Amino acid sequence: MLLGGLALLAVAELGLVHDLSGNRVSPKLAALGVASLVPMAIGAWIFVRWPTLVTPLVAIAAPFRPPLSFGSEHRYYIGVASSGQLGRLLPLYGVLGATALALGWHALRGRVNRPVPFIVSIPAAVFIAVAGLSVLWTEDLVSGENVLAYFLLPFAVLVVVVAHAPFPPWLPKALAVIAVGLATLFAVVGIIQAATHKLWFFSPAVEVGNAYSSFFRVTSLFRDPSLYGRHVVIGIVVLLVCVLYRKVNPFLAAGLIALLFVGLWFSYSQSSMAALFVVTLALAAVAGGRSLKLVAAITAVVVLVGAAGILATSARDHSARRFTSDRSRRVELTWKVFRSHPVVGVGLGSQPVASQARSKQGGSPTRFVSHTTPLTVAAELGVIGLAAYLALLGGSAVLIEQVRRRAPPLGLGLGAVFLALFVHSLAYSGFFEDPVTWLAIAVAASYMLSRNEAILDA
Repeated sequence: MLLGGLALLAVAELGLVHDLSGNRVSPKLAALGVASLVPMAIGAWIFVRWPTLVTPLVAIAAPFRPPLSFGSEHRYYIGVASSGQLGRLLPLYGVLGATALALGWHALRGRVNRPVPFIVSIPAAVFIAVAGLSVLWTEDLVSGENVLAYFLLPFAVLVVVVAHAPFPPWLPKALAVIAVGLATLFAVVGIIQAATHKLWFFSPAVEVGNAYSSFFRVTSLFRDPSLYGRHVVIGIVVLLVCVLYRKVNPFLAAGLIALLFVGLWFSYSQSSMAALFVVTLALAAVAGGRSLKLVAAITAVVVLVGAAGILATSARDHSARRFTSDRSRRVELTWKVFRSHPVVGVGLGSQPVASQARSKQGGSPTRFVSHTTPLTVAAELGVIGLAAYLALLGGSAVLIEQVRRRAPPLGLGLGAVFLALFVHSLAYSGFFEDPVTWLAIAVAASYMLSRNEAILDA
C-alpha cells in the first residue's frame, strides 16, 4: 500500500508539473530531469545507509528557496531569478525525492510495516483529496495546480518519510539546535539588512512599502517580512521551551532570545508578534509554576483590555479598513465568496480571483488574498474542506498531546511551534504551504511510531 501511494503521488506530481509547463517537454527540461536523478539516487543511497539523517536534513532544507527560475529563456533552462525574487523549495524537494526512494526501498524489503497514526493521516488524506478534486472546478486553475504540485503533494511525502524515519534519543536536541540555529541565521541577516537598508530578496509590495514609509522592513532570506518573522518566532518559542525544562543555560538562552527578538523587531510583523505573545502565554499556562501562571493570566487580561481600548478608539477615529491595514476588506470579500459557494467552495487557489471578481476595486489578485487561513479554506473548499481542516487541526493537537505525556519537552516544543504557525495563519496566509507545519505533525507521528515499536519489541 505504501509503495502504491508513493507511486500515485509521483505520477500526480509529474502530471501537474507537465501541465504547468504548458504540456511541453523541451529537450532542455528533459535533460535537466534526467540529470537530477543522479544526485537523488546518491541521496537515496545515503538515506538507506543512514536513515537517522532523514528528519534532520528535512528540517534543515525546509525554509530555503534558492533564487532560481526555470524557463526556455535560459540557456540551460535554469537561471538566477531577477528583481529580488526567490524560487521554489528546491533543497526540500531534493531531500524529499531521495528520502522517498529510500523509503520505497525499505518497503520493498519488508522493513516498513506500520502506518502513520490514523488520527492525522486520515484527515490529511481527506483534506488533500478534497483540495485535489477542487481543481476540477477552480476559478484559477494555474494557482490551484501550483498549490498541489509545489506544496500539498510534496508535503504529503514529507509526512510519510519523516513519520517512518527512525527516532534516535538525540533527535529532539538536534531538531532544537536546527530550529534555533536557522532562526539565528535569519535574525542576523535581518539585522544586517536593517543596518544597511539593503534587501537581498523581496516582493514588489515590500519594496514599495519601504520607499513610502517611515520605517524599513527587512525580509532576511525570505521574500516577505511576515514569513521571515514566522521563522524567527519558531526559534524563540523553542528556546523558551528549553528554558522551562532547563535544557539550556539560561544566560545563553537569554542572549539568543534577545538577538532573535531584535531581528524579529525589524520585520515589523504584527502577526509574528501576536503569535509570539500567544505562545508565550500558553507555555506559561501549561508548563509554568503558580507564580508564572498568575503573571501570564494578569498579562493576558491587561493586554486584552488595552487592545480593546485601542481598537475602540481607532475604530472611532479611523475606518476599519485603515485600522486593519486593508485586512477587513479582504476578509469581507472572502466571506462573500464563501457565502456564494458554501458546500465545495470556488476551488483550490482561487480565493483571490473570486474575491477580486466581487470587488468594485481593481488591482492584482495578490491584493485580495484573505491572509486568514480558515476563511481561505472555507472559501476555496467549502464546509467539506473546512471540516477536514478542523479535523486535521484536532488530530494534530491530540497526537502532539500524546507525545507531551510521554516526552514533555519534545511534546511541548512541537505544540509551541504548531500553535505559533496556527496563530500566525489567522492573520497571514501560508499555514498549509509552510513545510514546518507538516514537519511538526510528522515528527510527532515518528515519535509515537517509534514508541509503539519499542513496546512491541520489548
